[in-house]
Amino acid sequence: VQLQASGGGLVQAGDSLRLSCTATETSGRPFNRLSMAWFRQAPGKERELVVSISRSGDTAYYIDSVKGRFTGSRDNAKKMVHLQMNSVEPEDAAVYYCAGRSILTGPYLYWGQGTQVTVSS
Repeated sequence: VQLQASGGGLVQAGDSLRLSCTATETSGRPFNRLSMAWFRQAPGKERELVVSISRSGDTAYYIDSVKGRFTGSRDNAKKMVHLQMNSVEPEDAAVYYCAGRSILTGPYLYWGQGTQVTVSS
Protein backbone atom coordinates (compact mmCIF):
# COMPACT_ATOMS: atom_id res chain seq x y z
CA VAL A 1 0.00 0.00 0.00
CA GLN A 2 1.27 3.46 -0.88
CA LEU A 3 -0.02 6.47 1.01
CA GLN A 4 -0.11 10.05 -0.23
CA ALA A 5 -0.95 12.82 2.22
CA SER A 6 -2.20 16.22 1.19
CA GLY A 7 -4.01 19.27 2.46
CA GLY A 8 -1.39 20.90 4.61
CA GLY A 9 -0.65 24.59 4.48
CA LEU A 10 -0.65 27.83 6.40
CA VAL A 11 -3.61 28.44 8.67
CA GLN A 12 -4.40 31.04 11.27
CA ALA A 13 -4.93 30.01 14.87
CA GLY A 14 -8.59 29.28 15.40
CA ASP A 15 -9.22 28.31 11.80
CA SER A 16 -9.82 24.89 10.27
CA LEU A 17 -7.88 22.65 7.94
CA ARG A 18 -8.60 19.26 6.45
CA LEU A 19 -5.88 16.77 5.69
CA SER A 20 -6.41 13.85 3.36
CA CYS A 21 -4.51 10.68 2.66
CA THR A 22 -5.08 8.57 -0.42
CA ALA A 23 -4.10 4.93 -0.51
CA THR A 24 -2.98 3.02 -3.55
CA GLU A 25 -3.11 -0.73 -3.18
CA THR A 26 0.02 -2.19 -4.70
CA SER A 27 0.16 -5.62 -3.16
CA GLY A 28 -0.65 -7.34 0.07
CA ARG A 29 -3.32 -6.02 2.35
CA PRO A 30 -6.26 -4.15 0.91
CA PHE A 31 -6.90 -0.72 2.39
CA ASN A 32 -10.00 -1.78 4.31
CA ARG A 33 -7.94 -4.31 6.24
CA LEU A 34 -5.62 -1.65 7.59
CA SER A 35 -6.13 0.31 10.72
CA MET A 36 -5.05 3.86 9.98
CA ALA A 37 -3.61 6.74 11.93
CA TRP A 38 -2.39 10.27 11.73
CA PHE A 39 0.91 11.15 13.35
CA ARG A 40 2.64 14.48 13.60
CA GLN A 41 6.14 15.68 14.28
CA ALA A 42 7.05 19.19 15.26
CA PRO A 43 10.62 20.52 14.99
CA GLY A 44 12.76 19.21 17.82
CA LYS A 45 10.05 16.88 19.06
CA GLU A 46 9.37 13.22 18.70
CA ARG A 47 6.70 12.00 16.36
CA GLU A 48 3.41 11.47 18.16
CA LEU A 49 0.24 9.63 17.37
CA VAL A 50 -2.64 12.07 16.91
CA VAL A 51 -5.50 9.72 16.13
CA SER A 52 -5.93 6.05 15.33
CA ILE A 53 -8.87 4.94 13.22
CA SER A 54 -10.29 1.45 13.12
CA ARG A 55 -10.65 -0.54 9.92
CA SER A 56 -14.32 0.25 9.63
CA GLY A 57 -13.87 3.85 10.69
CA ASP A 58 -16.43 3.64 13.45
CA THR A 59 -13.85 3.97 16.21
CA ALA A 60 -11.17 6.58 16.64
CA TYR A 61 -8.84 7.31 19.53
CA TYR A 62 -7.30 10.74 20.03
CA ILE A 63 -4.54 12.22 22.09
CA ASP A 64 -5.87 14.53 24.75
CA SER A 65 -4.55 17.70 23.20
CA VAL A 66 -6.76 17.35 20.09
CA LYS A 67 -9.90 15.85 21.58
CA GLY A 68 -12.94 17.88 20.66
CA ARG A 69 -11.05 19.74 17.94
CA PHE A 70 -9.82 17.09 15.49
CA THR A 71 -11.82 14.37 13.80
CA GLY A 72 -10.29 11.40 12.07
CA SER A 73 -12.34 9.55 9.46
CA ARG A 74 -11.97 7.22 6.53
CA ASP A 75 -13.78 6.32 3.34
CA ASN A 76 -12.94 2.74 2.44
CA ALA A 77 -14.71 2.95 -0.89
CA LYS A 78 -12.44 5.81 -1.92
CA LYS A 79 -9.45 4.45 -0.02
CA MET A 80 -8.98 7.69 1.82
CA VAL A 81 -8.37 8.89 5.34
CA HIS A 82 -9.06 12.39 6.57
CA LEU A 83 -8.14 14.56 9.50
CA GLN A 84 -10.47 17.47 10.10
CA MET A 85 -8.66 20.02 12.22
CA ASN A 86 -10.80 22.67 13.86
CA SER A 87 -9.82 25.46 16.23
CA VAL A 88 -6.23 24.96 15.23
CA GLU A 89 -3.66 26.10 17.78
CA PRO A 90 -0.02 27.13 17.31
CA GLU A 91 0.97 23.91 19.08
CA ASP A 92 -0.60 21.94 16.23
CA ALA A 93 2.05 23.10 13.79
CA ALA A 94 3.94 20.06 12.56
CA VAL A 95 4.46 17.71 9.68
CA TYR A 96 1.50 15.36 9.61
CA TYR A 97 1.81 11.78 8.41
CA CYS A 98 -0.80 9.20 7.64
CA ALA A 99 0.12 5.64 8.44
CA GLY A 100 -1.40 2.19 8.28
CA ARG A 101 -0.90 -1.20 9.81
CA SER A 102 -2.42 -4.59 9.18
CA ILE A 103 -1.90 -6.04 12.64
CA LEU A 104 -3.93 -4.27 15.29
CA THR A 105 -1.13 -4.08 17.84
CA GLY A 106 1.76 -4.21 15.42
CA PRO A 107 3.93 -1.46 14.03
CA TYR A 108 2.73 0.98 11.42
CA LEU A 109 4.35 -0.32 8.26
CA TYR A 110 2.84 1.98 5.67
CA TRP A 111 3.62 5.69 5.73
CA GLY A 112 2.75 8.70 3.66
CA GLN A 113 5.32 11.34 2.87
CA GLY A 114 3.99 13.95 5.29
CA THR A 115 2.26 17.24 4.81
CA GLN A 116 3.29 20.44 6.56
CA VAL A 117 0.85 22.36 8.74
CA THR A 118 1.95 25.85 9.74
CA VAL A 119 -0.08 27.90 12.19
CA SER A 120 0.12 31.66 12.48
CA SER A 121 -0.99 33.28 15.71
